[in-house]
Amino acid sequence: MDLTFTEDEQAFRETVRRFLADELPQDLARKTEGGWHLEKEDVARWNRILHAKGWSAPAWPEEYGGTGWSPVQRYIFNEECADAWAPILSPFGLSMVGPVIYTFGSDEQKAKYLPPILSGETFWCQGYSEPGSGSDLASLKTRAVRDGGDYVVNGHKIWTTQAHWADMMFCLVRTDTEGKPQQGISFLLIDMTSPGIQVKPIITIDGSHSVNEVFFDDVRVPVENLIGQEGMGWTYAKFLLGHERTLIAGVSVSKKRIAQLKRIAGAERQNGASLLEDTSFRNRVAEAEISLQALEMTSLRSLASENAGKGPGPESSILKIRGSELQQTISGLLVEAVGYYAGPYELERFEDGWNEEPIGPDYAQGSMAMHLYGRASTIYGGSNEIQRNVIAKMILGL
Repeated sequence: MDLTFTEDEQAFRETVRRFLADELPQDLARKTEGGWHLEKEDVARWNRILHAKGWSAPAWPEEYGGTGWSPVQRYIFNEECADAWAPILSPFGLSMVGPVIYTFGSDEQKAKYLPPILSGETFWCQGYSEPGSGSDLASLKTRAVRDGGDYVVNGHKIWTTQAHWADMMFCLVRTDTEGKPQQGISFLLIDMTSPGIQVKPIITIDGSHSVNEVFFDDVRVPVENLIGQEGMGWTYAKFLLGHERTLIAGVSVSKKRIAQLKRIAGAERQNGASLLEDTSFRNRVAEAEISLQALEMTSLRSLASENAGKGPGPESSILKIRGSELQQTISGLLVEAVGYYAGPYELERFEDGWNEEPIGPDYAQGSMAMHLYGRASTIYGGSNEIQRNVIAKMILGL
């Protein structure tokens, strides 16, 4: 595998770097660096800036508004965005349902839904997990019964990230109760303003509101909002999850967090020396960095496969497992590095009218919130236990 970038690729890196230096709002970069949750308008603002440049969907085909970049260019773009602390755009439209729509959707669905996903005008959420049907997603019970030109949906979704922001939901529903559970699932696009939908917040351990419960009570969804064929939702869901799990690996962001960790550990003092000079702590940082380098090589192999025309396969489960575990390791080391200053975190500090002095150094702010929220990374996108089953079956043939 040749890891040397060509002159054209290096020139592309400089183009991206200049764009980020000129266009990335610094208030958004500070929030991202601090590990704080962004507000809806924060995400929408950065989406609008990227869309104006034509860069909001690097992985999409050009015919649907993508950049036409090679996988290597997309890799460079992600690296530079992470290095500049650029926010991550909401993935549900751009990285998840968008590819499903342009791959399996009708021409009418593509024309209706893809442009506002690109521009960030429409926010999406993912209706997969249910109480009792998370890792065992095939056991989902939310029903969609055909009634004339509509499906009538009843059920309950949970852990629905950004449902309180969303204009639309892509939702797995059961349209048939006969046969294998996977064969009776369909993929619907649901307007979140439809009568009968109720969104209830779930406050996570970091004190923030990003996930929700969503209840459906006789919600009518037009039949034309069905993606592909009825009963084929499991196929579309697996296609989507391959993209999601690769995304969760977050190699570029973890590389930036490792650099941040080393900088903080170099500044923190312990017994007259920097924390990074402590042998035990330094060894743990080095172990995390070595593991991240190994993960990056795996990610690059996946990139080479994509460059050869292959989409995300079961190897995305490897990226998801190691990526999410390393994110937790790095955030734990960050909390340990700042010590007791990680304890207080002020969710209100970015609100209008906040004029209090921060507690502790600036780099301590948000480290605990990021660490606590990150405990979920080994669960969402398919729990790591399930990913190991996927690897055993699909890669090792066990």
